Parts: sequence; C-alpha cells; structure tokens
Amino acid sequence: MTTATMHAGRARLATLPLAILFFTLVLVPLLLTVVLSFHQFDYQKGILPDYTLKQYLTVLTDGYFLEIFWRTLWISLATTVLCILIGAPEAYVLSRMRRPWRSIFLLVVLSPLLVSLVVRAFGWSILLNPEGVLGSAAAALGLGSILYTPAAVIIGLVHIMLPFMVIPVWTSLQKIDPSVEYAAYSLNATRFQTLSRVIFPQALPGILSGSLIVFGLTASSFAIPALLGGRRVKMVATVVYDQFLVELNWPLGAAIAIILLLANVAIMLSYSRVVERSYKRSLG
Repeated sequence: MTTATMHAGRARLATLPLAILFFTLVLVPLLLTVVLSFHQFDYQKGILPDYTLKQYLTVLTDGYFLEIFWRTLWISLATTVLCILIGAPEAYVLSRMRRPWRSIFLLVVLSPLLVSLVVRAFGWSILLNPEGVLGSAAAALGLGSILYTPAAVIIGLVHIMLPFMVIPVWTSLQKIDPSVEYAAYSLNATRFQTLSRVIFPQALPGILSGSLIVFGLTASSFAIPALLGGRRVKMVATVVYDQFLVELNWPLGAAIAIILLLANVAIMLSYSRVVERSYKRSLG
C-alpha cells in the first residue's frame, strides 16, 4: 500500500463523522418531510397512513397558494437586487479602506448579526409604525401606512440580509491586485469603465455567492414577514407555520415546504449557470 493510498484512506475516515452528522441532521429530516407530504389528512382523524398526491395538487392548483409563492418570489428577488445595489458598492469602499478604518467599518457591517433577529424586527416595526419616525414621514408624504405592507417586509429583509452580500463581495475584491485598477487608469480608462470592465467582472463570484445566500434565506424567512407583514403579507414560510401549528395539517405544510425547496434549488441553479457563463465570457 502506497503512502498516497494510506493518506487517502485516513482522509475518508476523518470525514466519516461529518458525513454521519450531515446524514442524521439534514438528510433524515428531509426524507421524513418528503414522506410526510404524501400522507393523507383528515381534519377529524388527523394524519392517515395512506399515500396520495392530493397535497401537491392542492398547492399547485389553488390560487391562494400560487399567489403566496409569487409574492415570496418577487419579494426575494427585490431583496436580492437591493442587497446587490447597496452591498456591492459598500464592499468596494470597504476593500479600499486602510487600517484601522477597515476593521472598524467591517465590525459595523457585521454588528447587526450580533443582535437578535426578533429584536431588529421589532425595532423596524417601531420605526415604520404610523406613530414612528419613518411611518409618520411616509404619512406626511401621502404614502400611507408602511407597516404590514410588502415595502416593510423588503426593508426589514434588506437590513437583515445585507451583511450576507457584503462579506462575499468583499472577499472577492480582496483577491484583486490593486495594480490592475491602476493599470486601467494609466490607459486613460474612466472610473466607470474601470469599475464596469475591470472590477465588476472579477467581483462576480462574490456577487453570485451573496445573491444565492440572500435569495435562499429570504425565500425561507419567517420572522420578518410575520412581524412586519402581519396577516396581510404572507410568505411561504408563514403559511407552512400556519399549516403545522394552526391548521395542524402537517402533510400540506410538508408539501408546501418541499415545493419551496425545489423551487429555490431550480432558481438558484439557473441563476448560478447564467452568472458563471457571464463571468467566463467577461474573462475571455
């Protein structure tokens, strides 16, 4: 047995505990949820041992559920786009800072993650309340009440998800040699041309990673839509919560969760391929 074979065997053995942990905590619950989604349900008898596709047909044909899925999709897309528009320039400015300012502002970016999600949501509800600062300003401008609207949900989600966009983009920008940017300026390139043709293409991997993280977390977000959207602006996660804990229809809730998972995977894989092709074309 060669030394390389022995090292490979040891490496596989070292990853075995992690594989068991992943299988136990991720794959087994997911498989149980899939099985549960095919069970029949009766409001008088509860979950029945028989299997059916009724739950999936209900979700895919009922206009109520389709509207909620559409709302979840466009709110997730809007949140992701806003995070890109705000987070990418913020990451660029952060990457060009020098110490100690870089460390200070990086801590500012990460500081919201140190505060409870529920606390931040309640903070936004106070600000967006008709008697709050932003709520009263919106009323004075004739915009009406912001709280319990899609706008409130998007504002809260952007605040929560922004660090997950800034950090991947900042990491990608850290790998760019500053001399490349200076070389573009030496060739009489404008700042816009340098950013769009030199910096942006090399930051695409970070933007891709941040977008996937933000979109996935937003589409499955529960606390922000529940606290800032209320009963008016329901998203898929809040409907799953209602089915499990209010209606007690676990198979329907499981079916909704599985459809959301499959939709997320399909959208994220398609988006990833499009961005990767664009990245390869930009680099020649």
